[in-house]
Amino acid sequence: MKLQEAKTQFINSWGRLGSEWGINRTMAQIHALLLVSDKPLSTEDVMQELSVSRGNANMNLRELISWDLVQKELIPGDRKEYFVAEKDIWEVAKRIVRERKRKEIEPILRELKQLQDVDDKKSPEAKEFVKSVKNIHEFAGKMDKSIETMMKADENWFFGAIFKLLK
Repeated sequence: MKLQEAKTQFINSWGRLGSEWGINRTMAQIHALLLVSDKPLSTEDVMQELSVSRGNANMNLRELISWDLVQKELIPGDRKEYFVAEKDIWEVAKRIVRERKRKEIEPILRELKQLQDVDDKKSPEAKEFVKSVKNIHEFAGKMDKSIETMMKADENWFFGAIFKLLK
């Protein structure tokens, strides 16, 4: 397989995976392009390589920066902005998990906590509702703690050693 063909296939696959994880397909494709690029790329490079509009490229690059997956890089003597992706895939995974946790798990935990405070808690219907919501909240809380443990694994010598073996 030729390099360009392999890169295109990787970018398309990463885009499909991203959309399955709830990430915008174009954002995932831009991330993939930057992951496999051996040099920083400008917005124009991204637009040309992926056939996307300037607005689409800019919006998704900004979002990747906000997720801390991409950084701007200045090239001396050039006024364009260039972008590079974090190449350590373990670090990429942790950053994605951290962002998904912040955007998805933390808000649902807050909402589930609020939903447990209903009027007329003594009625059978209210008791069943509160019980169900409380069980879901406890499960989501355990998931949240598991994610925190995974994200802190590098800080703990024992789990860090295990994860290094997995790398």
